Amino acid sequence: MLTFDPRRRDFLSYGLRCDLWQAVLMRRPDRHNEIEVNYLEQGSLTYLLAGRKVTVNARRLSLFWAAIPHQIISFEGQHPYYVLTIPLAWFLRLKLPNRLMKPLLHGHCICEPDDRRSALDLALCKTWLDDLQSSVQERHRVALLEIEGRLARLALSLPEEAAQTQPKSARPTSLGEGGLSKVEQMAAFIAQHYTEPLTIQRISEMIGLKPNYAMTLFQSTFGTTLITYLTELRVSSAQRLLVTTDDTVANIALNSGFNSISRFNAAFKAICEMSPRDYRKTFRKTCRLS
Repeated sequence: MLTFDPRRRDFLSYGLRCDLWQAVLMRRPDRHNEIEVNYLEQGSLTYLLAGRKVTVNARRLSLFWAAIPHQIISFEGQHPYYVLTIPLAWFLRLKLPNRLMKPLLHGHCICEPDDRRSALDLALCKTWLDDLQSSVQERHRVALLEIEGRLARLALSLPEEAAQTQPKSARPTSLGEGGLSKVEQMAAFIAQHYTEPLTIQRISEMIGLKPNYAMTLFQSTFGTTLITYLTELRVSSAQRLLVTTDDTVANIALNSGFNSISRFNAAFKAICEMSPRDYRKTFRKTCRLS
């Protein structure tokens, strides 16, 4: 059974796999370039997902793009839950309906509307866990077909304008809303304003803390600096725009909050280990969203 390791390197790939996880409070966000699917038999998980407080409930299949910073800030129950990770490149080749793809790649958590399929989903997760941990490649192939079919069926259950009809928990969280702590408020404020010119002074003033204390509190809680967190959010935004738009790299850099193309290129390569243009070539081939 797996638990989150705060020493894990950001954007280290999980690959295609299914595992049982034990929920723990995460000291810092995780980021990896796969689609993450969660299924809980019992209890719930509450994520801070790019500054939004999102609760994943039991018996409802849920998924999000894990390149978006995500962090478990509370949970109910000790029962293990299933985590399926799907490489982005394979996921994009499925060409799933826009009602699923568009909100997902814009940072929303997609959840099954009700629990009518919970028994089937539990059986599927158990099967995928066994198949994807098997050395028999034919079992992998069958599991991939089942995963594709299940995601397509989930898309059918979503409204056409899924991005505009997300549940209240998926809307941007106002500072102080939902019982966010001071440090969570900082993360939320950065996530909601990362495209703007931000300074430590502005962030700390908005939360009502002195700059030095704000920096120390943030790093001790999340294990990363305010500036690093801000940079990684901007890179995550650029990843999405590179995959989902035809905009130029220069415009994407500016629209993601970078004030120079050289700083953008350096930050992007440091985090993603490839240039923005190579990233687009690698992950954009079959993705076209209106």
